Amino acid sequence: MTTGAILKAFRERNNLSQEDVASFLSVKREVLSYYENDSREAPLDVLEKLADLYGADLTDFFETEYNQVKANIAFAFRANGIEKSDLSEIAQFRKVVKNYFKILELERNNG
Repeated sequence: MTTGAILKAFRERNNLSQEDVASFLSVKREVLSYYENDSREAPLDVLEKLADLYGADLTDFFETEYNQVKANIAFAFRANGIEKSDLSEIAQFRKVVKNYFKILELERNNG
């Protein structure tokens, strides 16, 4: 899968519209569409914000193995039933959770 297709799949899995995500990123909907259609490459800061929003790792957006992509999307946190106005708070919370899991993994590897 392409990076754009993966970005679109994560967005759809979270039941978000392009307008919702574009607003969260402070870009026009068309710009997000370019990223999802691989017409433009998403900058790193955009990918980091999307990773936080979707509860994903940056590497998930560059996975080439289709089955692994499906698994990554399936296990990402979901935002069903959440108000679109809460996207910033959701992204911040997911970032904290990801960092917590990284700390646990470091402790496990060094312990």
